[in-house]
Amino acid sequence: MDDIVVVVSNTNQNVDPITTIDAIKEAGFKEVFVQWYNRDWIVSQEEQMQHIKDIGLNVKMAHLGYDGISNLWVEGPLGDSLVTRYKKDFDTCKKMGISLVFMHLEGGFDAEPYNEIGLARLREIVSYAEQVGIKIAFENVHKKGYLDYVIENIKSDNIGICFDIGHFHAYFKDDFDFSKFKDKIFAVHLHDNDASSDQHLIPFEGTINWDEIITKLVACNYNGPVIMELCYRNKYLEMPIVDFYKKGYFTGEKLKEMFNNKRNI
Repeated sequence: MDDIVVVVSNTNQNVDPITTIDAIKEAGFKEVFVQWYNRDWIVSQEEQMQHIKDIGLNVKMAHLGYDGISNLWVEGPLGDSLVTRYKKDFDTCKKMGISLVFMHLEGGFDAEPYNEIGLARLREIVSYAEQVGIKIAFENVHKKGYLDYVIENIKSDNIGICFDIGHFHAYFKDDFDFSKFKDKIFAVHLHDNDASSDQHLIPFEGTINWDEIITKLVACNYNGPVIMELCYRNKYLEMPIVDFYKKGYFTGEKLKEMFNNKRNI
C-alpha cells in the first residue's frame, strides 16, 4: 500500500490554505490530494499547487468540483456545460501529473433521478478522460443507486468508485452492497461522524465500525492508499493546527496497519 494521503482542505477554519499545507508537511505527510473546485478561494488553487510543490509534497489526486452537479441529469445547457467543465479539468490535471480524480454524481437528497440524459453526458466525460489518461472514481454522496447505475451502464476499466466512509455512515446509514464493486474501488475517503451528519472527524472519534469496514474493503481487493478527508474546525480548533494533523497522521498509520493486517490473514 502507498503512503497516507490527506486532503488540502479549503474549509479549515481560522487558517489560510498555505498554513494548512505547511502544517500537513510538518505533521509528516508526504502526499496530498487537492480540491480542484474552480472556486474563488482565498488562495487560488494554482497558488496552492505551487506551494505544495515548493515544499516537496506530492499531489496524488484531485477532487473535482460539484457545483451544479445535479444538472447532469437534466436536459439543457447547464448540464451540457458540465461536460465542457470536466474536460477542461482533465486537461489541467494531466498537465499537473494527476492521473486520478474524484467526482460526485448528485448534489443532495432532492437531486434529479439518474437517467439516460446524464448517462449520455457521462459517457462523453469518461471517453475524454480515457483519451487523456485520467481515471475517474465516482463517489457515494447522499443518495443510493447512482454508483450502481453508472458502473453497470458504462463499461470502462477507467472508472471506478471512491468509497466515502463518512457518507456511507451518515447518509447511507451503513447500507451498501460492496459485492457490486469488487475490484472497482479506486480510492477511499476516510473520516468519521456520529451518523447524524457529515462531520469529517478524525477516524475513531465517531461511531463508524472501522474494523468491519476495512474488512469489507479488503474483500473488495482495495489496495490503494489510506486517503484521509480531514477538516480542521469546530472542536479541533482547541488544538494547534500542526497538532491536529499530527494526530491525523498517527491515526492514518493505525488505519494503514489495520488494512495490512487484514490482507495478511
